[in-house]
Amino acid sequence: MPTLDDIGSYRIRPNPSDPKLSRVIAGVDQYGQPTKTSVIEERPLTIYLNSQEIVTAMTIGDYPEYLAVGFLKNQGMLKSDDVIEVVEYDDELDVVVVRTERESNYEEKLSKKTRTSGCAVGTVFGDMMEGVDQVKLATTPVHTSWIYRLSHLINRTPSLYLETGAIHGTVLCEQDEPLVYMEDVGRHNAVDKISGWMHLEGASPENKIMYTTGRLTSEMVIKTALMGVPVLVSRSGFTAWGVDIAKQVGLTLIGRMRGRKFTCLSGEERLVYDTDPDSVPEEDKKHRRKSALDE
Repeated sequence: MPTLDDIGSYRIRPNPSDPKLSRVIAGVDQYGQPTKTSVIEERPLTIYLNSQEIVTAMTIGDYPEYLAVGFLKNQGMLKSDDVIEVVEYDDELDVVVVRTERESNYEEKLSKKTRTSGCAVGTVFGDMMEGVDQVKLATTPVHTSWIYRLSHLINRTPSLYLETGAIHGTVLCEQDEPLVYMEDVGRHNAVDKISGWMHLEGASPENKIMYTTGRLTSEMVIKTALMGVPVLVSRSGFTAWGVDIAKQVGLTLIGRMRGRKFTCLSGEERLVYDTDPDSVPEEDKKHRRKSALDE
């Protein structure tokens, strides 16, 4: 299997040594002995679209511009043809403002919210299914060798999760190369950062794979599909509605990805079985993240 030296493809990767993202706190262990542990920082971020306050999210505080743009895009408040004039972030006020040429007014939309099963910004609006029926995902084939390599590399990439736990990660990949690795206290924050990066950088979704450490819920599936990414992979398990929506939009949904094992519940026609699973090494215990059985 590849080593960390092979990961030259990352455009963005976690920085677990950033002092703004975690800190060490002293406590006692189960024997009453002094101990220290790294814990993740959490701070509010208020997102504005032009002059209107949209939401305050709890986040780790990195890449606020990507988070704001991705959140607005995934909520249908930022259209694909909207021209973004500027994205302004004030780190003293913890406020980010996305300014567009088009005037916006979402008072009615803000009044009807549906709370989902996500962490942090796990909220979508009452018309959360708007646009799903129009989704047309690319039929790009997915080699199982790519999935195995991505899992191996991503789980060994230095991250805040490996440093502190209590955090979710989402990685945008192209074939067997990880490109953008985002982490946050909520898995939806992490995927929104990916969405914001793709929108601002003009990245094409048709040949991409989304890898996440969180559960494959309805909102994760909807966001991935609306972003145009045809494949979603996770170490964790599924929800029934997430699977139903994946089948509806034709998204390849792979869960319980651990070592040589995985389960595909939707879009299996994209899979190209080019690797013998018995040739894939079992996952080393020290690199194991939370599995579906631990949820």
